Amino acid sequence: MASDMGKWLNHHKLAVVIAIAVLARLAALLLLPDVFAYTEPGGEIHGSVAYDDYAQNLLATGVYGRSAGLPDAGLPPLYSLVLAAIYSVFGRSYLAVALWHIFFDALSIALLAGICRRLMPQDGETVGALAGLFFALYPYLIFQNLALNDTSLWILLLHAFVWLLALLRERTRWDKRALSLALAAGFVLGISALARALLPALAILALPWFALRLGWRGTLLRMLPVLTASLLVVLPWLLRGAALYGGFVPIALNSGENIYQGNHPHTLAVLRAGYDVQWLPAPVDAPPRDQALARNAFLSQTGFAHLRDNPTQTLQLLLTKLLTHWNPQVTPLNNLRQGERLTIDENGRVRIVTGGESHVGVTRANAAYQDSSLFAALGRGIHLLYFGALLLLAIVGAWLCRRDWRSLSLLYAAQLSQTLMYLLFHPSTRYRSPTDPLLFVFSALAIAQLAARWRANGR
Repeated sequence: MASDMGKWLNHHKLAVVIAIAVLARLAALLLLPDVFAYTEPGGEIHGSVAYDDYAQNLLATGVYGRSAGLPDAGLPPLYSLVLAAIYSVFGRSYLAVALWHIFFDALSIALLAGICRRLMPQDGETVGALAGLFFALYPYLIFQNLALNDTSLWILLLHAFVWLLALLRERTRWDKRALSLALAAGFVLGISALARALLPALAILALPWFALRLGWRGTLLRMLPVLTASLLVVLPWLLRGAALYGGFVPIALNSGENIYQGNHPHTLAVLRAGYDVQWLPAPVDAPPRDQALARNAFLSQTGFAHLRDNPTQTLQLLLTKLLTHWNPQVTPLNNLRQGERLTIDENGRVRIVTGGESHVGVTRANAAYQDSSLFAALGRGIHLLYFGALLLLAIVGAWLCRRDWRSLSLLYAAQLSQTLMYLLFHPSTRYRSPTDPLLFVFSALAIAQLAARWRANGR
């Protein structure tokens, strides 16, 4: 009986892992309704209030904008459009949103398993199931992907793009199948830019990986349709932005603020103090918010100018960002409570002022991350143990599989590209976590390799 059960589990291991993921998320949803039930009376949005505003305004007025009836390009539109579609069918229901996020996670686990089968034909099925299990039970992503944010959708798009690249690289002949895969990859790349414009960096770093197998001519033959299809997908949105603002809008007008906050004269101090740099104020001479295009360009230029003009501090800043991005603890380490404001004193040190008005965006949900014993004590400790252990295993796995670097370098490219993008902007665990399931592939490889060696030594 036990043998038959073991065979059944081995044969259906991916389905079992997906079932575990679904059950873990449903359990969290049912056990913590006060955290996720933002549509219930007194509920608080954990995630982004802006996405909810955009979705409701789109349904009410037919216009994509943070203010009802006023079009803008303040945020990339994809997640708000998905949210509006959910609201239009099921009503403004946190339960419907969470169930769709769970569905996205199930698809992501299936794609993760498919990636492993393509990149490692011998042990890929076992490694994929194990990496999927680590994803399924990862506490941080269980919480993130039940809250109101685009993380689950972004993970799905990231995994879909990596999977399509793996399929495309397998096609040594340029035929209709290869063209279809290239166009599909380009579509996903374009759609992903309407959520977070980060995957182009991965596409660029994947070029040498293609060239190792197909040569540069074969690589360009496949990647040019990817580029073309992605540009055609984003073109309508770019034309809309140009019509609205009279100039080029780089998908959304929050990029300049993110570049400036990540490369501010006091970014280093704020990160070292453990806070989020989103609370750093814009310079007083920045164009007002109603001049969104000019303000975005000004903030971008100011952030880049700080990097250029302060080379000594830039090295320290980039190193601190790197350590923040890969910190096994949940970052930011500290969060503001309502009634608190982050300021910088005359010596450049961070001070938290109480008793006045908080920064715009500080809510009870923010304070919960600082005050709640469930998250601040239990949640942070569990994350440190869970992610810290898997990170160490991933390092071991990467070393044990170093001879397979040609096939596995797509996974290295995924980690490197997203790390570089957030060194340009500003890092946190939330921004790193979408690539964590791909990191867990190396954790699973370590276990598979060590288990194989143990069995060999036993024989």
